[in-house]
Order: sequence, then structure tokens, then C-alpha cells
Amino acid sequence: MRQLTFAAALIAVATAAAQSRVDQAAIAAIAREELTTTQTPGAAIGIVMDNKLAYSFGVGASNVETGAPVSPAMLFRLGSTTKMMTATALAVLADTGKLNFADPVGKHIGGLDPTIAALTVNQILSHTSGLKDEAIMNGRHDDAALGDEIRQWKADWLFTKPGAIYSYANPGFWLAGLVAESITGKPYADAMEELVFKPAGMVSTTLRPTMAMTRALALGNDFAGGHVAVIRPLADNAANWPAGSVFSNLADLAQLTVALMNAGEAAGKAGISKNVVTALTTAHTDIPGSRGKYGYGLEIDRQGTEPYWSHAGSRAGYGSFIGMLPTRHFAVIVLTNRTGENLPRTRAKIMEMLGFAEPVTEHRKPEPVPPSDLNKYIGDFRNGSSITHVTARDGKLYVGKDEALMEPGGWLVLPGNARVFPVSGPDGRIAYLHRGGRSLARID
Repeated sequence: MRQLTFAAALIAVATAAAQSRVDQAAIAAIAREELTTTQTPGAAIGIVMDNKLAYSFGVGASNVETGAPVSPAMLFRLGSTTKMMTATALAVLADTGKLNFADPVGKHIGGLDPTIAALTVNQILSHTSGLKDEAIMNGRHDDAALGDEIRQWKADWLFTKPGAIYSYANPGFWLAGLVAESITGKPYADAMEELVFKPAGMVSTTLRPTMAMTRALALGNDFAGGHVAVIRPLADNAANWPAGSVFSNLADLAQLTVALMNAGEAAGKAGISKNVVTALTTAHTDIPGSRGKYGYGLEIDRQGTEPYWSHAGSRAGYGSFIGMLPTRHFAVIVLTNRTGENLPRTRAKIMEMLGFAEPVTEHRKPEPVPPSDLNKYIGDFRNGSSITHVTARDGKLYVGKDEALMEPGGWLVLPGNARVFPVSGPDGRIAYLHRGGRSLARID
């Protein structure tokens, strides 16, 4: 008990110090500037401290047509931050003995192609399944869509051998959602209510657009005709819900972060167990070219010496980011109503105020790839329909049409500072190219 009291005292001291540095007006000013430069209509910003939502405010417009402001209570569609919730649902099922992370998904789902059925729960939750990546924004709206979609998959949905490499794959989480659906005997959206939303105290969160539209909802936007406009109709595909379609707000997401950071208690009530949190926040695989690891639905890294759990999200019309510093019980939540935006400059300023200034990444000047190494790169690499051709001519390496230079550490740098990390195979040739979180496998 004395240790717990001392730990709580340390958190209280850290919280008080951070609160003295947090300047909401300054954060809002930076956010407005960033909204302007990124042409994002609005954002909701939350900071969790000492097990509660200490700061929550809206900036900009929730509706570009009426100018209505963003309020902190508004729902936004999250995109891929949904994945931490789908992973939570499966971890709850594991904690209650209804599945094992080593189980092949075919143990729980009938009617799958044998290649798909052999994938394990661990592989689909850690992005090591070998599944190609897809993000299909529009489709069916009914509960049967998820199972109907996945039962059509054949072996060509794999771009490489399962377990071979980390490669971000939305379809892996669609499959995870079907596992939850099959075990509970309920549609995925209802299973999530039972397994995650209600236990964590997320009272407004939903996967169903017809429920979201009955609450205060920020309208999603993107470019159309040279300007930012509301996306109509709202993008929706029930077959893809488990990877990125939760609607939520700052208050509910704060409840979720408190539950995760407290390893089992949400606002003092039983919520999500310690075993569930351990499963999500254990580093299950390396991310090529990064010091970060991937857990289940969370990226696992450090800010200075502190553990840092995070995930970003993008869905047509919306962007999001959730970052947690569990030992300090701090979390930062950013929700926006423009595709893929999550205000990195604003987040960096908040982290600085909390005492965790992000270090400046200094990339050393890249140099040409040594001519003696060119042959190991040359070839074609594929992930689904995405194919990258790597060639050499006149003693230079080209990725597609762009000349590639090499940084110390192995990264290939392309014009515009695009970066590709090559992963060598056992024979010394490059077996994979890792770019934007996705890996492409050599096909020649």
C-alpha cells in the first residue's frame, strides 16, 4: 500500500507541474494556425491528466457550410485509432478464456479459404499476417457485410508468408472483427458495445452511422473542386468497420485512455483488465527501420525514458491521434474533420508543455548507393495491386522514376524526402521495401 501511495504522490507532483505549464490559449492559437495551413475546418483537442479529461476544447468549424463551431462533445469518425478498440475486444475474449492469441482464426470462423483460416490471432493483430493492405471507403451497410467480404478471400490476399515481416494491413483487423463477431454470436458493432464501450464507460461511442447522426457530429471534409467541402454521402462500408470506423468524442476516448493507463480501472470502476492492457502494450513485432514496435492496435515507443503508446487514424473526411504516457497518466487526443489530418505541430507543443519535448530528428546527408551494391536492390516489389520497380542505370539506383540516395542506417531517400527502408533476405538481396508502414515483397 505504501508503494502505491508513493507512486500516486509522484504522479500528483508530475501532474501539478505539467498543469502549471499547460496554456490552453496558446494551444488553441497554434491549432488555428495549423488548421489554416492544412486547410482543415476544425478539431477537438483533449488532454488527460490525473485520470480525468483535464482540458477539452474545440477549434474551428464542425460544418464548413454553416460555420458552426466544434464543441468538445462532438463525435468524429476516428479512422485507424479504432484498431486499439478492436484489439481490446479480442484481448477481452482471450482474458475470459474464449480464444488464445496463437489460435488460427479458422478455429473460430467457418467457411474461410484454408490459407486465410490458418492465420493466427496474433498475426492479424500485430500486422504480421502477410495480408495485403486495402481501405475500401464505400460499400454495404448491413451487419452481414463483414462475414460475406472475408469469406470471399482466397490465397491471393497474402502478399508474403505469414509471420515474415510487419506490414500494416487493414484487412487483418476486419478479420479480427469477424473473430469477435463469431465468438460472441453478435454483429461486430454490438460485440464492441459489450466488450469495450460499456466496460470502459464510453457512453456516446458507436460504429453505426445511423446512431452517430442522432448526436452532435462534426461533418467530414476533403478537397473537391479546389476547395474543402463536405463529403457526401458519408463514406461507409460495414465490411471494413473493425479497422477504422468508430465514431467517438473526447470524453469517451479519455475514458478509454484512463482504463488502459490504469491497467484495469476506468474512473475507479472495473473496466479493462490488466491482462488485456498487457496484451495490447507488449511489443509483438519490430517495425522495419524504426525503434518503435507494434503491440496489438498500438505502436509502442518511448518519449525520453517514458513508455509511449500511440496510434493515428485516417478515414474519408476525418483524422485522429491518441498518444498515452502511461507512467505519468497523461494522454493527448486530437480529432479533426479533414481526411488524415491530426495536427502534429499542435501535438508537439502539447507534449512540450507536458515536459516531453520531441527531439529534433537530424537526418545525415544521403549519399549515392555504392555501385557494388546496386544489384541487390534491383527487382520488382509488390503488396496487393501496388508494385514498385527498382532499377539501376549509369551507376545510380532508381525507385520507380526517382533516384534514390542512401542515408546512414540504410534508409533510401527519394525526392521530396520520401523514405523507403530496404530489408535484406538471407541471400543478401533486398527481400522487402518498407514504405509508409507497408512492406512490399520481392516478386522476381
